Formats: sequence, structure tokens, C-alpha cells
Amino acid sequence: MLKPPLKIVFIVFLLAFLCLSCGCEGRRHSAVIVAGSTSVQPYAEVLAEEFSLTYPGCEVDVQGGGSSAGITAAASGAADVGMSSRALKEDEQYLWYVEIAKDGLAIIVHPDNPLDDLSLEQVRAIYAADILNWSELGGANAKIHVIAREEGSGTRSAFEDLVMAKSLITPKAIVQNSNGAVRQLVSGDVNSIGFISLGLVDDTVKALDLNGLKAAWKNVANGSYPLFRPFLFITAEEPTGQAKQFIDFTLSDKGQQLLIKEGLIPQQMELEDEYL
Repeated sequence: MLKPPLKIVFIVFLLAFLCLSCGCEGRRHSAVIVAGSTSVQPYAEVLAEEFSLTYPGCEVDVQGGGSSAGITAAASGAADVGMSSRALKEDEQYLWYVEIAKDGLAIIVHPDNPLDDLSLEQVRAIYAADILNWSELGGANAKIHVIAREEGSGTRSAFEDLVMAKSLITPKAIVQNSNGAVRQLVSGDVNSIGFISLGLVDDTVKALDLNGLKAAWKNVANGSYPLFRPFLFITAEEPTGQAKQFIDFTLSDKGQQLLIKEGLIPQQMELEDEYL
């Protein structure tokens, strides 16, 4: 029987080595499922794209659904990694989790709204329907259109914890199922108010100062701006395999630099001056 040429043996060995070095353990056609917070989702998608470029053959499928859904999916094994934009509740803390970054929460209005600054108490009163007209705050004589996220949203949970205290968001609020939808609605309604991830603020809306403090990354990083929340990756138990590889990539210098460029406060390093 003829032996295969040495060149062919070398090529086969090289391909096997490259496959193993990818760390995907042959899962070229089986993606890691990452699901949950729609606030974390766009950042996870950026990470997943770069991860796949860094490790060819390693695939990450990022899905939304909300923080509570992501936590449940991680706990049940329906997702390899859950995403949450709120801290875990006491009865959820049996799960393994890591904070990948911090995010500011911005109170937004239409750019033509003359107001630039509100207190936390005023924002709470607006969302509790104790203040109904912009004229009560020195603005136009117009009814305030309150826009909020849906129940189960990590953004809403963070807002309730950080702003509402024991007050409830008015049931008359217009409910949207993503930060992008809130931003779009506020950008088209001069009398509206909403809350979104600080990283998603653009020139179509205006982020209000709170208690005289600008909604800016420097103020989130130094703790002076009061509205910020954790972005978490969650697994049912300590991660292994490709899920661990993706989480490790996220926490690496390369992953954290990606999050900085996308507008988050990284967990693993100090912000450089250009981002403050």
C-alpha cells in the first residue's frame, strides 16, 4: 500500500492544528447562543462579529428578548449566555455572571424642548403623572407625553430602581419595546420624554442634565452622574468551551476597547482621556 506523500500529511496535520487552535472544538456549524437585553444586544453583536473574525469558524448568534428573558434562557440552558442590563435579583444570584461594562441612562427630550436640566424628583413626578404639563417646569404650555420601556426590560428596571423609588410609572405611559423605538418616538414628538441607554443618544434627541450634572461618560465613570447600570453576561454555571472563549474575549483588552469605542464604560480598564 502506498504511503501518502509527505506534503499531504503535513497539510492535513496543519488543518487539524488550525481547527483546534480556534478553540471551537469542531463547532463550525453550531453557534453559541447569546440572548437577552436589547440594551446589551447591539454591543454583543459588535463583539460577536469581531470574535468571529479573530477566531474563524467560531460563530455567535446574538438575540434580543429583554433582560428577564435572557436570565431565564441562561438558567434553563435555552441560551449559552444571557444578557442583562440590570443587576440580578436575590433569587437569581445562584447563576454565574460577570459585569462586562457599565452604561449610563439618559433622560431624553426633543431637541426643540427649551429645558436642559431637571432634578431626579421632577423626572420621578413626570413619570408618576404628578406633573402633567411642561409649563409646570418652565417649559411650553403643552401636555407631557411620557414614553417608557416595557415590563421585564432591564432599562425599565434600572429606571425604576434609580429614579422612581417607591413610585410607579403611570399606566398611561406610551410603552416601547426597545431603546431605539423610544429614541425614534421622542425624536418625532416635541412634547415627549423618554429614557434610553446613554450610548444610543444621538443628535435626533437631547439628553437632559440631572441635578446640574451632564449625562456624559466622564460623570458616569467618576460616579457623579446618578443614573448608571451594569451590563452582565450570565450563564447557568461557570462557563466552559466556546461560551467561555467568547466571554474571555469580551473581557480582554481587545473586547473592552471595542466597548469603549461603542460608548460604554469598560469594567477591566481605565478610560483614556479621549473618551472622557
